[in-house]
Amino acid sequence: MNEFLKEYEEVTKSVLVDNDIIYSLGETQNLPFDELVDQRLAVQRLLMRVALLKSEMSTVMLVSRDNSVYQYSSSTNKVNENMLLSQEWYRGLRDSNETFFITGLHDRSYYEDKGEGAVVTVGRVLFSSDGAYAGMLLMDLDPFTLLQLDHEFILARDKYGISVIITNLKQQIVYHSDAASGRLSWKQVLDSGSSYIKDNEVKDHIVLLGSTSQGELLIQTDIPRARLLQKINQIKAMTVIVILMSCLIITLFSFGLSYTITRPIKALRRSMKQAEVGQYLAIEKEQANDEIGSLVHSYNNMITTIRTLIEDVYIGEIKQRQAKFIALQNQINPHMLYNTLESIRMKALVKDDDETADMIKILARMFRLALAKEGKQHSVKHELEYTANYLQLQNIRFDHMFKLELRVPDEMLKCSIIPLVFQPIVENSINHGFEDYSRIMDIRIEGSWTEHGEMLFRITDNGVGMSLDKQSELRALLDGAESHKYKLEDMDEPAEKGLGLQNIAERIKLHYGERYYLTIVAGVKDGTSIELLIPRSGGDLV
Repeated sequence: MNEFLKEYEEVTKSVLVDNDIIYSLGETQNLPFDELVDQRLAVQRLLMRVALLKSEMSTVMLVSRDNSVYQYSSSTNKVNENMLLSQEWYRGLRDSNETFFITGLHDRSYYEDKGEGAVVTVGRVLFSSDGAYAGMLLMDLDPFTLLQLDHEFILARDKYGISVIITNLKQQIVYHSDAASGRLSWKQVLDSGSSYIKDNEVKDHIVLLGSTSQGELLIQTDIPRARLLQKINQIKAMTVIVILMSCLIITLFSFGLSYTITRPIKALRRSMKQAEVGQYLAIEKEQANDEIGSLVHSYNNMITTIRTLIEDVYIGEIKQRQAKFIALQNQINPHMLYNTLESIRMKALVKDDDETADMIKILARMFRLALAKEGKQHSVKHELEYTANYLQLQNIRFDHMFKLELRVPDEMLKCSIIPLVFQPIVENSINHGFEDYSRIMDIRIEGSWTEHGEMLFRITDNGVGMSLDKQSELRALLDGAESHKYKLEDMDEPAEKGLGLQNIAERIKLHYGERYYLTIVAGVKDGTSIELLIPRSGGDLV
């Protein structure tokens, strides 16, 4: 195609040698008759000379700047000048900026015989030496001449269903191998237009694209994937069948070998797999008196020992852990207090003691949040509400000397957390950090996400704080919560010790694991800062 374009570009340029004759064609109004005849003969010779350069050209036409049509044809079939000028493809050429052009396929309706088939027009827009429009050279070609199909391609085309489609810059079909080979008629290609190109862009086809060196033409080779891979698929199917048959034979042989030799080893392996997932079951089948049978007997003894250890030690430890958690929960869940407080509040209302009734109402609301079943979690939002209610109660008692600031992301409020974590820390801040009534004590609860998606809370106050030695001592006590989480409380421990930081640290370890903690932030001189790490677990709560 590069050679074709190069040759026809040179052919169309050859008429520029007679540029004076071409440009004078638009000035025929005042010429004598004999000069008009000479001029037409000169144009005929020019067109004949161009036609002789390429034998496959059927008709050569020259349209002057005043739309006069001069033509030369190797046959007796002539072009109707008026119908040529009215063709849509011709009007498109007049409006384009292309100098050398190849049109898409178009019908032969402007020929006098109006025969069937299609032609492609190659041409050039002509200009005078000063750049003015001088006319247009048109050469009609049979599309068969654009690309000659050799014998090898025809064989490959018939075998694999290959199609070659050539289009111009306007996505118009210039050549189609199916029409050239007789699979389709040129009329079918003309009627489908550019939609035929889109129909070929299907997923089950392999499309190879290329273009000429200057990009004037796009060559698309379309190969049906199924037909191309038909032989490969047949080989693949035979390969799969052979593999399956081989696998079947090997499997049957393996089963036979397993039954006679490896059956005891597989039984031992299955039992080990069960032990990996927590099912400690001995192998009950009788074994032979050989090395494998001795191994199975030792394995059964090991399984029995492990099961005994689990029942005697592990389950007992779990029960102790549950008892410890219940004991910790029972410290903060006095159920009867709620009903008692409600009765006291009603009596205060009867006696018109509204302040006392409000205090009891807030306290009762706190106990309602605290009362929960064993192991039940509630949301961070509920925990913050409980703490805010407690501080509201203390403000009534201490004449509004405490200010609570919450900086917790909204999405964190829905996350679950064990009950009564923040309030005991705030209570400690008031009991040990509140100095006097000279200034308001600020308490701030902040929540943030760690890089692992865990919840990091920091509770800070501006109270009296504690010495560095006291901080180190208390931090060591909290770090030892891991070793104390399975121990039951000492019955002789003073009751006034209450729910301290160690209690919260132990509950965090019990519920979430060793990674999570409560600790005192080191190096804080003014006030105290407590840090808690809690996983985002148990789903989001409303």
